[in-house]
Amino acid sequence: MRAETAAIVHTEGESNTSAARSDWSAGIGDAGTRELLARDSAAFLHQSLSSPCLTAIAKAEGIWIEDTMGRRYMDFHGNSVHHIGYGHPRLKEAIKAQLDELCFAPRRFTCEPAVELAETLAQMAPGDLGKVLFTTGGSDAIEVALRLARAATGRFKTLSFWDAFHGAGFGASSVGGEATFRSGIAGPLLPGAEHVAPWGTRNCAYGHDNLEDSARACARMISYVLAREGDVAAVVAEPMRATPYPPAPGFWKSVREACDRHGTLLIFDEIPTGLGKTGRFFAHEHDDVQPDMVVLGKALGGGILPIAAVIARRDLDVAGGYAIGHYTHEKNPVTTRAALTTINIIREEGLAERAAELGAYAMERLRNFGASCPAVGDMRGRGLLFGVELVADRDAWTPDNTLAERVYYRCLEAGLSFKISQGNVLTLSPPMVIARADLERALGIVEQAILAG
Repeated sequence: MRAETAAIVHTEGESNTSAARSDWSAGIGDAGTRELLARDSAAFLHQSLSSPCLTAIAKAEGIWIEDTMGRRYMDFHGNSVHHIGYGHPRLKEAIKAQLDELCFAPRRFTCEPAVELAETLAQMAPGDLGKVLFTTGGSDAIEVALRLARAATGRFKTLSFWDAFHGAGFGASSVGGEATFRSGIAGPLLPGAEHVAPWGTRNCAYGHDNLEDSARACARMISYVLAREGDVAAVVAEPMRATPYPPAPGFWKSVREACDRHGTLLIFDEIPTGLGKTGRFFAHEHDDVQPDMVVLGKALGGGILPIAAVIARRDLDVAGGYAIGHYTHEKNPVTTRAALTTINIIREEGLAERAAELGAYAMERLRNFGASCPAVGDMRGRGLLFGVELVADRDAWTPDNTLAERVYYRCLEAGLSFKISQGNVLTLSPPMVIARADLERALGIVEQAILAG
């Protein structure tokens, strides 16, 4: 007798199979757009959270995306690639010039942009993080980090958080903790991928209703598992959960100490949160802790080209006799030029500092709004990555997924796109180049959509 499998609850984004989505799709009256969406559905393999598509995009510039019907949306999602906005003129110019100068470097050869990018990241990274490897995406970069951790420690086990996302590959989804990517047809996954519950503010898995106590319990659990297993190669985690959820002060210091006691490496996944988004160039700089590896991606290519990076401690360069990455575009001059230019834009335009300043304003405004709005249970974040958690009952802290869906589509109608995390958290990630007036307008759209109930 075969046991029935429970329906998978998708927590990585808003549902695209809900009644609200059906209503949205039915409202697309433009024949050309409907035809393109139908062609997309016929041509692409279907998967959760991607099929069917919302609409078809015709233009992306600055903070804006525009669909084939001419509707414009401030993009507060952007798959976390749009830190410097879409189509930054300086970035496009650099890419075009690089195409004319050197368009590709085959593997086993090097080139000036790739070396310069590696040197730049090594110079910027804190502590002894100084050896680099590039891939075409974050999932692959996580896989490189896992291989290097095995080579450096002689161990294969990992410890990470339930509900975390670290990529869609088998290794990345093994250390990830979202059912969407690791259940049903995904298994069996990598052996030794252990998990613990993450910290939270209310109704956390450890039985606490405040961040500090939850974080202490979470840190103790990590320490317990590392001691109990005794042979964990690496703890893999986002320094700030991208849901978003900043840790309590001192949390990562406690985890770092536990890793040191048990010979375990600490790998920080900053694929969505690094490169200035939180108000610091590296997201873990807020917590005054030194990881053994950092993984960057998404916005590293400036919202145009795909590139990711692993930055490791220099003494972890121990896998020279093995292939731990060996990707075709490992030292692509065009993608590395894009990354170099993106980093220069972030630094020279002061975008991390801008994220800190505008983020502080946004969070203060949203906290003030939430204090008088019973539907808002929590407001949290760092820099220009913040979330509004919607609840049906503040006392019971009951998630209101239905309201989150209604708010999402109301905001789309008003010209604002974002992502829902955990089913009920409006996750807002504006580009770091956003004007204050546009940020104020977007926050007003969110507030009015929530008040409409």
